[in-house]
Amino acid sequence: MTTGIVFDIREFAVHDGPGIRTTVFLKGCPLHCSWCHNPEGQSSVPQVISGAGASRVAGVEYTAQALAAILNRQVAVLQANEGGVTFSGGEPLRQANFVAEVIDLLEEIHILLDTSGYGSESAMNLLLARVSMVFFDLKLIDREAHRHFTGCDNDCILRNLAVLGKSGVPFVVRVPLVPGVTDTDANLAAVAETVRGLTGLLRVDLLPYNKAAGGKYRAAGMEFKPCFDEARPLNINTGIFKKANLEVHVL
Repeated sequence: MTTGIVFDIREFAVHDGPGIRTTVFLKGCPLHCSWCHNPEGQSSVPQVISGAGASRVAGVEYTAQALAAILNRQVAVLQANEGGVTFSGGEPLRQANFVAEVIDLLEEIHILLDTSGYGSESAMNLLLARVSMVFFDLKLIDREAHRHFTGCDNDCILRNLAVLGKSGVPFVVRVPLVPGVTDTDANLAAVAETVRGLTGLLRVDLLPYNKAAGGKYRAAGMEFKPCFDEARPLNINTGIFKKANLEVHVL
């Protein structure tokens, strides 16, 4: 039986896919985005989170059977609210075998994969064969800019986006708007050009920058060092996507 590390199981989530959902946050991510709003998901091992006079451990090891049992107890409620289960992170592709085994043990339910796309093509295909929908986080199209701001190039991300576009699985591209980094007209236009014409694309979601991330870093004993100006006004240019005949939402 495969085991995996989960740092949170959030019930009654309403922003992680259609309907009311339970979101499983997998620990470990190869990217180190300086704007990451789940810093406790970066490390692949459990860590202590301190705050408000109390501490907790972010990172619990589950067998696939144990996690599936927890989720199956919620299936009736999720189905009644047109929802399902979302696997997020961290990066779920990093624990693809575990996630696949959990899904195989679940009762009939809508499954959503929330991924940065950073992982092997085999991991991507393993999960695409099992999910109902994908949220694909697309940050930067320029390879060197991606490496500079996330610590990794985006070669496998763009490959997996192409795999997703050929899979027949419906998906939403989500772009975190980071001031002066991902929100530039040049990057947004590159995103629009990259995703235009991909089969299965439902829409593009623009996610305005969340300034609350800094406090989570301190609680996790990590240093928050944004390499951008948090105070800079966001460029929320939906017109670029509309011009490309893409449906776009600002969340």
